[in-house]
Amino acid sequence: MNPHSDTLTTSDGRNALRMERRLAHPPEEVWSAITDPAQLGRWFPSEVTVELRPGGAMTFTMPGVSDVAMTGTVTDAEEPRLFAFTWGEDHLRWEITPDGDGSLLTLVHTFGDRFGGASFASGWHLCLTALSQLLDGEPPAVERDTGELHEAYLEQFDLGRGVVQDTPDGRQIRFERQLVRPAGTVWAELTSGDEPAVGGPAPAGFTAQEVPGGPVTEVRPPSVLAYRWHPEGTVRWELGVGTGHGARLVLTQTCPQGCDTDAALDAWHDRIEQLAARLLAD
Repeated sequence: MNPHSDTLTTSDGRNALRMERRLAHPPEEVWSAITDPAQLGRWFPSEVTVELRPGGAMTFTMPGVSDVAMTGTVTDAEEPRLFAFTWGEDHLRWEITPDGDGSLLTLVHTFGDRFGGASFASGWHLCLTALSQLLDGEPPAVERDTGELHEAYLEQFDLGRGVVQDTPDGRQIRFERQLVRPAGTVWAELTSGDEPAVGGPAPAGFTAQEVPGGPVTEVRPPSVLAYRWHPEGTVRWELGVGTGHGARLVLTQTCPQGCDTDAALDAWHDRIEQLAARLLAD
């Protein structure tokens, strides 16, 4: 199962994660494993009920995670080649084609949150490994990703880059990145035990080489820190809810006229990747 064959594409605000796996089993066996709730529950990330027909209702329940079941609708059910359904706002399409004495299984997961792409890919990678084990007659036994697989997909899909945006208040640099540790752990790494206060200096962890620190203007541990790096410019770090692995970082820097946005983009990219590497090592 080679993750380098997996792709992530974006069009009209929607993202399509495509993953192909060759399975040493005929399409009929694969079909049963991806549509029978008893088998689904052994490798899929939730317990599922399904009315196996186009328009049929589905529910997705994660025991111990939420008491509220998510719902979906079957969009395609063509035994033994195509099973597709909605899951909340996402769409999953499973296509099975004969491949010698086995099958080629293609998953296309369509979703809105581009920066969750590495989380989805690493999660499906483990699920598909468990599916293969189940088909081989083995008890599915896949260790949880501690972050390495997520970070490999994030690099492969180039999800760590920032952008320069034009806003009513001027130009702004923006980074959004999924991290692999919770907000409290990230905050501790950024502050190094030196808790910031409004009016005081921004801790070095929140600064970058091309962006000097300045007085803190807002602080709400472990979620928000903002400071003024220039008389007309601010930096803001926000750590919010992410996609399974940890906190979602959104970093913005307002850029007054004359600001070197290219240098700032490079500096922040380096700083965030250093942070991500430290979190992974810890």
